[in-house]
Amino acid sequence: MNNIKLNDRYSSLFTADSRYFVCTGGRGSGKSFGVAVFLLSLTYEQGHKVLFTRYTMISAQTSIIPEFIEKIDLMGVNEHFRITKDEIINMTTGSSIIFKGIRTSSGNQTAALKSLNGVTTFVIDEAEELTDESTFDKIDFSVRSLTKQNRCILILNPTTKEHWIYQRFFQNSGVNSGWNGSTNKTTYIHTSYKDNKDNLSSSFLEQIFEMKLKRPDKYEHQILGGWLSSAEGAIFRNWRVGDYIQTEISCYCQDFGFSVDLTTLVKISVDKALSKLYVKEIYGKAGLSTTDIAMKNKMECGVDLIICDSSEPRLINEIKQKGDLNIRPTIKKKGSILSGIALMQDYEIVVDRKSHGIVRELNNYVWQEKNTKPNIGYEHYIDAIRYGLTFLIQGQNSGKYVIR
Repeated sequence: MNNIKLNDRYSSLFTADSRYFVCTGGRGSGKSFGVAVFLLSLTYEQGHKVLFTRYTMISAQTSIIPEFIEKIDLMGVNEHFRITKDEIINMTTGSSIIFKGIRTSSGNQTAALKSLNGVTTFVIDEAEELTDESTFDKIDFSVRSLTKQNRCILILNPTTKEHWIYQRFFQNSGVNSGWNGSTNKTTYIHTSYKDNKDNLSSSFLEQIFEMKLKRPDKYEHQILGGWLSSAEGAIFRNWRVGDYIQTEISCYCQDFGFSVDLTTLVKISVDKALSKLYVKEIYGKAGLSTTDIAMKNKMECGVDLIICDSSEPRLINEIKQKGDLNIRPTIKKKGSILSGIALMQDYEIVVDRKSHGIVRELNNYVWQEKNTKPNIGYEHYIDAIRYGLTFLIQGQNSGKYVIR
């Protein structure tokens, strides 16, 4: 076996007796490399079964397994491993790494992870994408080997401080972000590109230097791996993840995308008395044809009201006819984007626990430099919500449209 030099901070993966390992860092920090080498090394002990997950893993064979094969090549131990489309088995010990996605290919339902029996180590890569803490807990409780150390390893690029990982492992545990060490049942490993310069290209380092000069806030978050505060440019701070509650004032709402942008459908309901706006993601997909949209809407909405972007009257009419749908345009006037944002800010927004796309947009929906309009790229679900809420609250017949 070839000797591979790992950052010293990852030595705690081998030595700490913690149950939880939180591995954070920005781009180029080497965290994925360090964990992968540890997992392959772990399989040289008998009796280990590693469950390696991502929230979305369409094909481990084409996405994550090639990255592990690269590490096996570097270690010079190809003859020790048998590799299938979703598993790496160490033939010298029988220990293995199984690759599974948490989300099913059909949508937002949590996959039935049927291979949990006997798991000794649970890994979630890109853990920031998992916004539902209960899903993590469900898998965590299933890792209960009596003969081996049980480990839950989270690998992530830090996102906003509203995320449950920050709340649970940092804020509620009294741990500062960026700290390396162990406390209670958790070991923290944080690295940045500064710890991995020998393995980074000169062009990548030049990009980092340019970002540091021009966008120090982006450098702090994406490169150094700092957690984002909601005060740093986020337009919406008035939201939380919770249960969707159906009220008397409600509708479906839609934003149209084309070949690249998402077409989104969201269900919303409004509690005026409590100033709460409940939102639930139904679907978000790029490349949908008019027929696709009509059929998906018919299946999800039936005859219930759909409020959509008013800038495409021909498209609205075509969808309406193809699906026999109750779809109509929102109210759009001059300054409607800013007024719609202001209207959304008047409510506490409660995001359904499975609405990961909405959460992702709320975490990334920020003002342009002059605070006159939002940046483009994270607005597809938010625009749909804005259309629906504007119609329900400010429309001529506001409050009279109800989903049955």
